Amino acid sequence: MARSKEFEVNEVLDKAMKIFWEQGYEKTSMSDLVEHMGIHRRSIYDTFDDKHSLFLQAMDRYRGKVSTTLLAEIKASKTAVEALHKIFEVMISEAEDTPSGCLIVNSAVELGTRDQEVDNRSLESFNEAERMFEQIIQWGQREGEFSSDHDAKEMAEYLHNISVGIRAMARTSTDKEKLNRIIHVTMKLLEK
Repeated sequence: MARSKEFEVNEVLDKAMKIFWEQGYEKTSMSDLVEHMGIHRRSIYDTFDDKHSLFLQAMDRYRGKVSTTLLAEIKASKTAVEALHKIFEVMISEAEDTPSGCLIVNSAVELGTRDQEVDNRSLESFNEAERMFEQIIQWGQREGEFSSDHDAKEMAEYLHNISVGIRAMARTSTDKEKLNRIIHVTMKLLEK
């Protein structure tokens, strides 16, 4: 008779996501995963197949969580300016129990040129972020908050590039004041 799982899949996936986010794919060993996930090596293989599949699932889990958070911030915003400020605030704020930076950006830098599946997931995430920025810019342009001198899609690509840089810098000891100055200049470029 098969044993039933003694763990919640999303709970252990969150733990794997966190250790991959902290250490990266290559520096995270199976022993690290066993220790941090709190399940046996055999359970990892039975549930997630292998380390690479687990990593891809952790990337997907991270992307879903971030999307949910950002959409909630956008929906709670009364203006496009407020929505962008909230998004950038999420990017530079550090929750106590999460590593700094962004798992998707970190993964793209670490593996994007060598791992097609990681590259595809990273690009999907980046494209989704650009669409989100484009919609906010269009909203701001319709409401007269942002200049219409620039194409919304091109400005979205620019904002995404800024956000990737901010998330990469958040992995370092860069102080939040500097990141906030970068955001302030970015916002000035958008406004009328």
